[in-house]
Amino acid sequence: MTSEITLFVNPTAGRGRGAAAARPAARVLRDAGFRVRTVVGTDAEDAAARARAAVADGTDALVAVGGDGLLSLALGAVAGTRTPLGVIAVGSGNDFGRSLGLPVRAPAEAAGVIARALREDSHRAIDLGRVADRWYGTVLATGFDSRVNDRGNRMRLPLGRFRYDLAILAELAAFEPTPYRMRLDDGPVREIDATLIAVGNATSYGGGMRICADARLDDGLFDITVVGPCSRATLLKVFPRVYKGTHLSHPVVTRYRAGRVELDAAGLTGYADGEPLGPLPLTATAHPAAVRLLAPPVKHQPPHISPSGGG
Repeated sequence: MTSEITLFVNPTAGRGRGAAAARPAARVLRDAGFRVRTVVGTDAEDAAARARAAVADGTDALVAVGGDGLLSLALGAVAGTRTPLGVIAVGSGNDFGRSLGLPVRAPAEAAGVIARALREDSHRAIDLGRVADRWYGTVLATGFDSRVNDRGNRMRLPLGRFRYDLAILAELAAFEPTPYRMRLDDGPVREIDATLIAVGNATSYGGGMRICADARLDDGLFDITVVGPCSRATLLKVFPRVYKGTHLSHPVVTRYRAGRVELDAAGLTGYADGEPLGPLPLTATAHPAAVRLLAPPVKHQPPHISPSGGG
């Protein structure tokens, strides 16, 4: 049996749910026979360093207790190592947990999933995306959605998904398509105008927006969703469909699959797992089986499009 587990906690996640969630999670894990220690950073840089140190010191599992931002730091600590990762999703968005079918805002239940996987010495190998030295688990956002992130990050209220919705409405006032240069794998450079380009390792971002609804976490490829140039009226029609993933059938949407994506556009910031990566140009690469995840299997859908091909 695994002897020691490190709880990696964001105490501010979900308006304090991170700190509150750590207690029942630790109790379930201790009751299952594991020793538990807690790591809390003073800021993102300190938290990441503490998580990497725990992995380097030989912790038998790193368990992220928080939202997708904290999870992004945890992924950077365990990617490419043999240390398994547990996820207790208690943030505002929790898109990584949702994509995996994990319990969301249910810390005791999520800890039970982790305890069972540890007892049975089972895990699921999942892919990650990487941009420069940053790993990500969900979606790389560029275009209208990244502008919404920029605006949302400047807003104090409201919280959670409603902040994102309000930022969308505000950005519509200045909305116009963006000229991109995009290259998939070793293919040609494509010059396209697009409302947004999203590079999905997992299905959703923004607290349940299924922008890359058919993405799989274990196929070694990204799902790339391109929303082409469209009017404000069309965007307002397509947007509500994103929460169910039915936007993918709209004529303005094109889909691709690839293991490497190069994107360039003026004046855009890339975001992954809701965190800023920096201005374009950016290159994202898919890394198969980069993390050993303590989670149940993901239900698969039949293949939908061929690598680097259109949808």
